[in-house]
Amino acid sequence: MPSVMGLLEERERAARQRMEALQAELLEAEAAWERFVIARETVAEVLALPCGGEEGPPVVVAGEGSGRITTALPGSTVPQWHEGLTPAVLAPDYQRLMDALSGRGEAMDCRQLAAALGLEVVPAKVEGVRSKVKRLAARGWLAEDRPGMFSAVAGRAGGS
Repeated sequence: MPSVMGLLEERERAARQRMEALQAELLEAEAAWERFVIARETVAEVLALPCGGEEGPPVVVAGEGSGRITTALPGSTVPQWHEGLTPAVLAPDYQRLMDALSGRGEAMDCRQLAAALGLEVVPAKVEGVRSKVKRLAARGWLAEDRPGMFSAVAGRAGGS
């Protein structure tokens, strides 16, 4: 029959081994957490910079004589419209929306726009279109004549 002291020492040893294993696991979890914090902070810093770089990409701005010409990258932000700005500064999806509305004299709703772009007219696609045209309208590129009805503003949609 084992002694009481022997049993206590055995349990103490098992508890110490479990504690050491948990401490090692905690250190690994803390290291992983720190990597995620650093990654999140780095991504936030990169996203805070224009187009992920220290200097923003050149933009087509007619009349400013900057000589910096480019087309927008997919996923780039929609700039606030101002005199002389052309649709070429918009990402391709936004340019397609502007083109779909530019040749029409009437306002279109998001379902019509989705169909005009050749998209399947299902809620997910229509909501994607709605999000984009709302953003274009909020930034002065399009007019929202009535709630949900969008049209091109004269001089802002032609020839992207």
